[in-house]
Amino acid sequence: MTPQRVTLITLGVTDMDRSKAFYAALGWVPHASSQPSVTFYQMHGLVLGLFGLSDLAADQGRPGARLGTGAATLAQNFEDRAAVDAAWQAALDAGAEPLKGPEEVFWDGYSGYYADPDGHVWEIAHNPFWSLAEDGSLTLPEAP
Repeated sequence: MTPQRVTLITLGVTDMDRSKAFYAALGWVPHASSQPSVTFYQMHGLVLGLFGLSDLAADQGRPGARLGTGAATLAQNFEDRAAVDAAWQAALDAGAEPLKGPEEVFWDGYSGYYADPDGHVWEIAHNPFWSLAEDGSLTLPEAP
């Protein structure tokens, strides 16, 4: 098994119902194994989890710790700029906080940033140098 992998990303949330409603508005469907204190979303080869902040701190062995957000960015790549714009609008309609609207960027792509209700930052982007599979998954191209 390769050590270079991620199987689960867990986001600490302050209000599970609010967070679930936000992701539902984006079209995400919780996995049946979800529980009241943790919600799972099956993704391509990994799982995204939502976990109450205090429960997450306790699970980490740090009860009472103040957990932060914003030091990492989650990203979704799209097949073109129009799809980025549509994802941006869907996020705003779902209640996202706009951070930087989609725009042309220095690496010749197109991207923007928003934060979910708990401040977790998402980038939405089109990279003209990366091809997405039909299912939306990304494999980096071989070096020239």
